[in-house]
Amino acid sequence: MTVTVGLLHPGSMGAAFGAQLGARGHTVLWCPDGRSDATRLRAEDAGLQPVTLAELVARSEVLLALCPPAVAEEVAAAVAAVRATSADAIYVEANAVAPSRVQRVAELLAPMPVVDAAVVGSPPAGGKTPTFYLAGTEEQTDRIVQLFAGTDIRTHVLGDSLGAASALKLAYTSYQKVSRVLAAVAYGAADAYGVGDALLAIAAKRTRSYLVETDYIPKTAARAWRWGPEIEDAAGLLADAGLPDSLMHAAAATLARWDGSKDQQLTIAEALEELHGRPDDPT
Repeated sequence: MTVTVGLLHPGSMGAAFGAQLGARGHTVLWCPDGRSDATRLRAEDAGLQPVTLAELVARSEVLLALCPPAVAEEVAAAVAAVRATSADAIYVEANAVAPSRVQRVAELLAPMPVVDAAVVGSPPAGGKTPTFYLAGTEEQTDRIVQLFAGTDIRTHVLGDSLGAASALKLAYTSYQKVSRVLAAVAYGAADAYGVGDALLAIAAKRTRSYLVETDYIPKTAARAWRWGPEIEDAAGLLADAGLPDSLMHAAAATLARWDGSKDQQLTIAEALEELHGRPDDPT
């Protein structure tokens, strides 16, 4: 069974999603109003059909929002402004936004049903197979799972709690993307002092991501009292090299939440409770 999908808006990820759906026989619409020449070329290459926003909303059974996160609510508001009150399309909020913003999108679009979604992985082209995480009612998420059946996009339903997919995406982002920034800053500092190759040699000895080593969280808490000052000195190193030091200061401030855990044998749960802080905690 073919479905008409309205794509808001075809960036590199959205265009690749649209191409996957088009290859399965679905009709994928997009609105070129106000879009750049680069976006128009992506849409053409992906075989998307250009229409007005009003027509896109009126014709679509699924509205897929894959746009820069800063404009997620603006896009939802634009859809709400032109939709018919009887429209029964599903709005898939697939942007990297906080759960609270997903709730605001749902409020903007009510009574239109909203599925919370998040993409983890590269655009589905050249053999890449990203995972599309979904959260919402079973009926709605089932429809989205069926929509992407047979494509290179793997779906994974997280349950019916709106915001769960977005929370997972941003939790992962908080490590994965920030760690890339930290890597650039660390290498920049080492390179400034002529020890870049030595730093890479040290890093090459590791084979796993710190993100999976949750048993190290309590150890970090127990050592925070001495790690904090060390990281503040690292901030000084970066500043001397003309590199941004705010990430180091922020990390030191985070470690300060564990100041009372010096050399303690905490569980993971206890360490995380301390990290959450107390209502009167100035950090």
